[in-house]
Amino acid sequence: MSNDTSPNIAATSTTASDTVLPLTPGDWELDPHHSSVGFTVRHLGITKVRGRFTEFTAGLYVGETLDAVRVTSEIALASVDTGNADRDAHTRSAELLDVEKRPTMTFRSTRISGEGEDWTLAGDLTIGDITRPVTLAVEFGGVVDSPLDQRKHSGFEASGEIRRDDFGLDFFPGLLGQVVKINLDMQFVGPQTQDA
Repeated sequence: MSNDTSPNIAATSTTASDTVLPLTPGDWELDPHHSSVGFTVRHLGITKVRGRFTEFTAGLYVGETLDAVRVTSEIALASVDTGNADRDAHTRSAELLDVEKRPTMTFRSTRISGEGEDWTLAGDLTIGDITRPVTLAVEFGGVVDSPLDQRKHSGFEASGEIRRDDFGLDFFPGLLGQVVKINLDMQFVGPQTQDA
């Protein structure tokens, strides 16, 4: 948790309806250079393949209460990177992700709850033409004033999992695990209109 005590940072209250993120209200911009979207999936049930998506956007709007907070994200599926060019090309192909048919994966939050460092983010994840609910466990890393741009930066780690077959991605059962674990590190930059 941040030691920041500036007056424009809202404190967490005790009732769920009044709870707010301890951040200045407004639009927080993604810092893509200090953020990452990663995943792991089992191969043959005995090892894990780890990868990431290198092209993505995200937005965080902080309202006066949690009900007004919105989180959105869009990931370019063609930007998949598992550290093996041949495997990545196969993953993009029509046999697997079929990025021509499914160019993006999008997330829209529906509910946020928690306090302190531990939060839960629920939302709708869309891959291609299929949308399913997803819940992520979020750890709030704090908020600090950056000496580089004199703006407030906030950090979050999020984790969760989805099932491939829930999104019609049921290729190679037995070869690849159905469960894909998601690991996110996100850094956001506060509104420019906030007080220094």
